[in-house]
Amino acid sequence: MSFGQGGPYGPRGGAPQPPTPDWNALADNTAARGRRRKWLLAGGGVLATGAVAAIVAIAVTSGDDKGSGSGSSASRLPTPQDLPSESPTPEPSFSDVAPPAPPKPLDIISSAKRDKAPLSAGTLFPDKKAVTQGRGYTRAATSATSACASVAQSGLGPALTGNGCRKLFRASYSRDGVAVTVGIAVFDTKDAAEKAKKQAEGGVAALSGGGVNHCHGPVCRRSTNAIGRYAYFTISGYTSGKSVTNADTKALGAGRDLADYAFRRILARGNAQASAAASATG
Repeated sequence: MSFGQGGPYGPRGGAPQPPTPDWNALADNTAARGRRRKWLLAGGGVLATGAVAAIVAIAVTSGDDKGSGSGSSASRLPTPQDLPSESPTPEPSFSDVAPPAPPKPLDIISSAKRDKAPLSAGTLFPDKKAVTQGRGYTRAATSATSACASVAQSGLGPALTGNGCRKLFRASYSRDGVAVTVGIAVFDTKDAAEKAKKQAEGGVAALSGGGVNHCHGPVCRRSTNAIGRYAYFTISGYTSGKSVTNADTKALGAGRDLADYAFRRILARGNAQASAAASATG
């Protein structure tokens, strides 16, 4: 049995055949519709993106001020009045009262009220060898007395007692056949020491001892001076008993060296006490 050209599923007999579709036209129409759909989708995406951006911008600019973190707008930063104030830092305070000036050494040794350091032959003449300008003199003996006039010669006694001499300390030194006795008289005030220096006639008596004997009979050289409340004296001569002449320079030089040593020892008292006072108030 034959079914004709249409096959088993075609129209029966000689019925007329339907027109054949224009496949090319259909394909073009389908492609055109696809392109229009893509453009619509793309346009819609752009619009949707713009709408989302607009919504985000509105949300950022009109967001709740209570938010925190990156969602807060920079335009809504706290004003200076809103910022928390720093804890007040206390300002340093300074006293209007100026600290007392450190005492001057000369002021200290000018008054018994301020000159309170221990005072003895040991503190005034502590060195076994007194050195001045590189020349050393060996200490032979020391002494101390409150009867100042008892160790004075000629007119020095009245000058000491009349101005209130409290004590007189002596020490003797020798070098190369020359011996020198140094005497330091202590008064209450600088004025008293100055008056004793001006009124002094004669000098301090030489101190023998320690193998040194000098100025007990022969002519010797004397000197008188003062610093602060102290007057100091020297008498210098030869241990051989030879008298000192006006042209002699050796005995005169030794007397000057020991007078300088006495000056420095007295001033050292003032320096030590001034330094201690400055450290106590520092």
